[in-house]
Amino acid sequence: MKQKNLVVAILVTILWILPVSGGMAANVYKIGGIFSVTGRASFLGDPEKKTMEMMVERINAAGGIDGHMLEAVIYDSEGDPAKAVSAVNKLIHKDKVIAIIGPSTTPTTLAVVNFTKRANVPLISCAAGIKITTPVDPWVFKTAQSDLLAVAAVYQQMKAAGIKKIGILTVSNAYGESGKKQLLDQAEKFGIQVVLNESFGAKDTDTTTQLAKIKAAGPDAIVCWGTNPGPAVVAKNAKQLKIDIPLYQSHGVGSPKFIELAGDAANGNILPTGKILVTSLLDDSDPQKKVLEDYQNAYENKFSGNVSGFGGYAYDAVNLLAGALKDSNGDKEKIRDNLEATKGYVGATGEFNFTPQDHNGLSPDAFVMVEIKDGTWTLLK
Repeated sequence: MKQKNLVVAILVTILWILPVSGGMAANVYKIGGIFSVTGRASFLGDPEKKTMEMMVERINAAGGIDGHMLEAVIYDSEGDPAKAVSAVNKLIHKDKVIAIIGPSTTPTTLAVVNFTKRANVPLISCAAGIKITTPVDPWVFKTAQSDLLAVAAVYQQMKAAGIKKIGILTVSNAYGESGKKQLLDQAEKFGIQVVLNESFGAKDTDTTTQLAKIKAAGPDAIVCWGTNPGPAVVAKNAKQLKIDIPLYQSHGVGSPKFIELAGDAANGNILPTGKILVTSLLDDSDPQKKVLEDYQNAYENKFSGNVSGFGGYAYDAVNLLAGALKDSNGDKEKIRDNLEATKGYVGATGEFNFTPQDHNGLSPDAFVMVEIKDGTWTLLK
């Protein structure tokens, strides 16, 4: 009888322990991703999704964060703000994630920030618009260089080249409007006059009318502010119209996709970009060079495709989040606090130093100016 009671006691103990240990095994840190994996902005979202998955895999292979494995739940917004809103609600209410990376674009990011703020879920956007982090929302961060810094980089190069009058052509969405504001607001500071301000639709396939108007206004250069495919259309149309003044683009076209879309018309275009496009040209003393080589090798070996600065935004977002997850026990407020306290993280995009007043954390050093020559990127000194 005693032996039977002992067996029963052991079985009861095992049954009591099993769900607890099972719960411990399942105690992952679930993080979300929203990217434009398909659609017109897939050149942004596809490398971001792949990079997030690659980095989560790498972190888990190294033991996770404080013993917790990461689980990435990723949705495709297709570049549509409405689908981004649907995705963020799923991540918050259905998937119960503790942080979100993305979205890929300024319009989709601005569509979701109020939802993450209300839910107190940290968001690290991969988009560039300065409105994402200005004014500062305690729960919203971003890894892409802001258009404030991008415009300053363009204007500094123009000033050095003696350019004084420009025409601007911006896409009619939140990214283009944000860039236009910076182009207009900063012009006087650099001694530059905007002689004409035109716009184009994100789906437009011809911009010759706007370019002809700008050409007639007699600028020294033209600035196009948008993301593909629009800027490639602008470059082709400018070549067709035999416009022989410099054409500047935004950092929104800083990927091989622009050269693919624009073809020969890409040659001569000048733009600000992160250092990832010119890694091999960097001095060995540059603190980003080793980071960029590591990311480039890992990505290209896994996916057999070229890296871009856009994937780099996700690379930095995952690493920044991984650092913030340490010692957080998955508490969202602690994760937020840890993100805001991040200093000296050298990533693919630049060196990040977040403060309560700055949730982008990058300096002008995050940009270099490049010119496309013979279908490849060359570094402008």
